[in-house]
Amino acid sequence: MDLDQRIALMDTLGKYLLANDKALQQVCLEVEQQNPWFSQPFIALAIKNIVKHFLQKKILEDWAASYPIPQQKPKTIGLTLAGNIPMVGFHDLLCVFISGHKAVVKLSNRDEKLLTHFIEKLIAWEPAAAGYLQISDNLRNCDAYIATGSNNSARYFEYYFQKYPHIIRRNRTAAAILSGSEAPEALSLLATDMMQYYGMGCRNVTHVFVPHGYDFVPLIHALKAYNYFTEFHKYKNNYDYRLALLLMNGVPYMDTGGILLIENESLFAPMSCIHYSYYDEADPLIEQLKHRDELQCLVGKEGVPFGSTQSPAITDYADQVDTMQFLCTL
Repeated sequence: MDLDQRIALMDTLGKYLLANDKALQQVCLEVEQQNPWFSQPFIALAIKNIVKHFLQKKILEDWAASYPIPQQKPKTIGLTLAGNIPMVGFHDLLCVFISGHKAVVKLSNRDEKLLTHFIEKLIAWEPAAAGYLQISDNLRNCDAYIATGSNNSARYFEYYFQKYPHIIRRNRTAAAILSGSEAPEALSLLATDMMQYYGMGCRNVTHVFVPHGYDFVPLIHALKAYNYFTEFHKYKNNYDYRLALLLMNGVPYMDTGGILLIENESLFAPMSCIHYSYYDEADPLIEQLKHRDELQCLVGKEGVPFGSTQSPAITDYADQVDTMQFLCTL
């Protein structure tokens, strides 16, 4: 398949996802049955963002045109995909396919049905795609590797793939800087950045920096829109557990009724919790945060607009590592 054919096939996938036929609806139901964290609204949101920002012919053409996509014999790229939010590994799969390499994909057992369905559809529409897309638990003898996991698993990836070109991704999160002058609409969008996908994405905001004397009441009011998460027993168990720990240890907290706000310097916060800390001046803080490796994106002043963390553009590469550039220069 040449580049134009590969782009056209992904554009076809986008049209299929928009059509949302009965076969796709059935797979989505099976996904939620297998992994209740992947609710129907969040699956639909992930599909919508993939189609809007990735799977459109003009977007794909402009994106591909900015790289020296190789014409020689393709390399075999081993992909180890994460499974924290629906189809989080799709962008890596798309990069390998459009760059003309062969993807050998190890799917997360938390997120296997939809990506399997996509690959099966692509091959059914164009049998030649089978030479580019393969699902396997065995990633031996690949020419390069892209692996996403926790900080702990990343150490194993570094060891096993050290002799090969590789991209290894670790735990990441997002933070926001507030001035105290944000309108209710902006805080509502920030609450979305915090709570979409139950806060499990690496682009979910888990820490907010606020000025001294900040009034938390408007933010708490915005977050209450997500108190309904406690109707889901798995989320409720996390919330109850964290609340009990705070009470037993005498840690001060604020409570929306479903989300706990805790003063803590860590950028990472457990599920159902948001950390906050105070700052004196915004500009030095921004400069400091630019050097924090664990930060996937920064929301607010000079950062990502409120409400858009979970809808990255096709050029918003994870960990700020240009995946396409890596693939095109192997």
